[in-house]
Amino acid sequence: MGQTHGNPNPVEFDPVGGTFTLEAGADKQGGGHGWADVWYRGHLAWEYKGKHADLDRAYQQLLQYRESLQDPPLLVVSDLDQIVIHTNFTNTVKRVYRLALDDLLLPNKLALLRALFTDPESLRAAQTTAEVIAEAAAEFARLAERLRKWGAEPQSAAHFLIRLLFVPFAEDVELLPGRLFTRLVETGRRNPRVVNAQLRQLFRAIAVGRAFGVDLIAHFNGGLFDDD
Repeated sequence: MGQTHGNPNPVEFDPVGGTFTLEAGADKQGGGHGWADVWYRGHLAWEYKGKHADLDRAYQQLLQYRESLQDPPLLVVSDLDQIVIHTNFTNTVKRVYRLALDDLLLPNKLALLRALFTDPESLRAAQTTAEVIAEAAAEFARLAERLRKWGAEPQSAAHFLIRLLFVPFAEDVELLPGRLFTRLVETGRRNPRVVNAQLRQLFRAIAVGRAFGVDLIAHFNGGLFDDD
């Protein structure tokens, strides 16, 4: 088996498996031992699953290995339908690239996949975490000012904005499942009344811990979601 599209074959490139290998042994952060399906030092760790697998769970598995694998800049999971690339660069915003298999027929998408092996730095986000935090703070300040102009009571507006800050965080750490809040905003941004009603339903679900659509929402302690 030789090179594919100019990328080296791991067995021929590194026969001893010290830099580029299949089935790389790795210690888990919480204890125990496992195997990353592919590891390329300074480039990537890759976990492959069968059809209809839970790729979010596969990503969590890679997170357990990353320190043992020398913290590769790219963490990749895939099944028979898609490839999902999570960036893991220090002090930069995380980016996620999703490729369906049909996407690989497109030159720019194939180039993205090739960059995993040849130029991982090209997938690094341009902004640092500090820059994004500053930008987000400025945006929330603008939102607060608009709410004030629309007659919102300052304490209620602040309470609402803190919720909007917390909910994406809850989504990122999987307290909210399946990109729930992101999908809600993406599908409803053209219809504010729909988003308003759905946010009320979501806040009520969070307040007591119950189903929101097909997803089961955990109860969040504290008074942040004490009403809808």
